[in-house]
Amino acid sequence: MRRIASWLGGLLLSGLAFAPCASAATISFSCITGNSASDCAIGEQQISASLTDLGAGKVRFDFLNTGSDPSAITVIYFDNGTSPSLFGPATLIDADENGGHAGVDFTFGSGAPGNLPGGNPIAFTTSPGLIASADNPKPHRGINPGEWLGIVFALQAAVDFSDVLAQLASGQLRIGMHVQSFASGGSESFVNTPYAPVPLPAAGWLMLSALAPLWMLRRRGKAQLAA
Repeated sequence: MRRIASWLGGLLLSGLAFAPCASAATISFSCITGNSASDCAIGEQQISASLTDLGAGKVRFDFLNTGSDPSAITVIYFDNGTSPSLFGPATLIDADENGGHAGVDFTFGSGAPGNLPGGNPIAFTTSPGLIASADNPKPHRGINPGEWLGIVFALQAAVDFSDVLAQLASGQLRIGMHVQSFASGGSESFVNTPYAPVPLPAAGWLMLSALAPLWMLRRRGKAQLAA
């Protein structure tokens, strides 16, 4: 029983330590073009992004293609609405800059086309200069299965990480991706779903509820020993 109690306490502490925090966020994407239902499903399953607070007025986006089905993220667009831009100059983390993935090579500040394909019905408007495009040959140098791209932004004055999260949650900041080279030969466009953080108290209650049966087992063992 002592071993169970020790293990229970350690698991509880580790669970709380890894509960969601304000310094990182995972971003999912939804298909907006619908050229192929199967290609849309592949993209929604395989494509994601993460956002990390680097401190010192910088944030990092990592764009990932984690599946095995053919697909390549070739252009990434940022739509910051009508408010002043959250971000300043960007630094890429790719094949030829800052030790990124060897198969991925992008250039920031240019793209073809200049706005997200299929973005007109949802009024997606790329903010000036906020485009990252794969170098030629575009699908080959894009983010293919098992690859990733990092983008580090310098936050504007008076902007912090919480402001970025708030605008992702409200939809004021949107991220679009053009994905090509599906097995069908088609392409699709994706836009992030609004970020919805898990409140820390809820995460804590979820952990406690999962551990409740183990706690009852420990108490029952104590009662049996006392008898």
